[in-house]
Amino acid sequence: MDNFKIIRIIARLNIGGPAIHTILLSHELDKIGYKTILVKGTEAQTEGDMMYLAESKDVKPVVISELGREIGFKNDLVAFYKLYKLIKSEKPDIVHTHTAKAGFLGRIAAWLAGVPVILHTFHGHVLKGYFGRLKSWLFIQIEKMLTCISTRIITLSDELKMELIDMGVGKEKKIEVIPLGLELRPFLEKNLPTLPLPRGGKGGFIGEFKKELGLSEDSILIGIVGRLVPIKGHRYFLEAAAAINAELKVKSEKLKVVFVIIGDGELRQELEDYTKELGIVDNIIFTGFRQDLPNIYADLDVVVLSSINEGTPVSIIEAMAAGKPVVATNVGGVPSLVKDGVNGLLIKPQDVNALTEAILKLLRDPDLRQKMGKEGQQNVFPLYDISQLVKRVDSLYSSLTKKS
Repeated sequence: MDNFKIIRIIARLNIGGPAIHTILLSHELDKIGYKTILVKGTEAQTEGDMMYLAESKDVKPVVISELGREIGFKNDLVAFYKLYKLIKSEKPDIVHTHTAKAGFLGRIAAWLAGVPVILHTFHGHVLKGYFGRLKSWLFIQIEKMLTCISTRIITLSDELKMELIDMGVGKEKKIEVIPLGLELRPFLEKNLPTLPLPRGGKGGFIGEFKKELGLSEDSILIGIVGRLVPIKGHRYFLEAAAAINAELKVKSEKLKVVFVIIGDGELRQELEDYTKELGIVDNIIFTGFRQDLPNIYADLDVVVLSSINEGTPVSIIEAMAAGKPVVATNVGGVPSLVKDGVNGLLIKPQDVNALTEAILKLLRDPDLRQKMGKEGQQNVFPLYDISQLVKRVDSLYSSLTKKS
């Protein structure tokens, strides 16, 4: 790679897949000879941040405090100027942006600075499901313009690539699919479903997380992992939890089912209030953000994704690496991961009845949970391991820098 210099730009290192992706990629590429400068903005107070991961990987980001999620003319102009100055000073071979705001400011700054290779990764996308029709249309027009100055666009799944093509955001030859790459071995090492599960609908072996929560060995733990924001659809998860409790009570089924929400965000208080309205306070646990996710997944019996839209969800990859069956909405890049009836169950988004029935199906059948968990583990490892991501990105960088 001849010591190629990369400037990687992300709006913020908040809790989530994009931050994990950029930190790990910066760390791993530097190990094989690249010189990476990671630039980040400011996280909102409720988003959490992943500087703990950056520090553990000896990644020291350049901070542009004016760069953040919210649109603001003054801050955005200052952030753009600082990005342009940095790029002109460092003269990188590649500028690679991640997330929408960074993609907008960073690509224009790189283009004006004469950078030979400009890349942008769509991790999910704000073009659908996040905003109203008019604002979404405007963002699509902006992305069409930015594609013209981008050497390549990268998506995490074939589904997202096709959505962008259908929207007119880039042609097929300009869009590369490079799956997400995560450190999956800790989840495999903590995996328990390789052991035989108890019969009779019991939850399974008790580990550190269930002990922490004061749960018994036969408790069935249904979990959802992610930021508490509208697009993640946590209200549907809570409504399904209420429906499941009612169903089990009516049929006098003696299953000890507990629901846990791992994560935090702007909707936390609203969601906690909603559990009171639904009368399920005793069955719902909010943990906030956690760093010990391998321990947590090891004790979950079913992992749920109730999102209205997604790119490639980290929580599903991690759950599968830990050998857990999943119930997920059929949106975005999810079908690349979840094969309905094989390693999990797919449902329509915003369909509480379907979500309820899918969870009930798994919690009543421990053998099915074990079978789907094993299938999922084989599907995601090593395909979504960081080692594969590094190989693919290294290959792309090398091919583009040779051409330029």
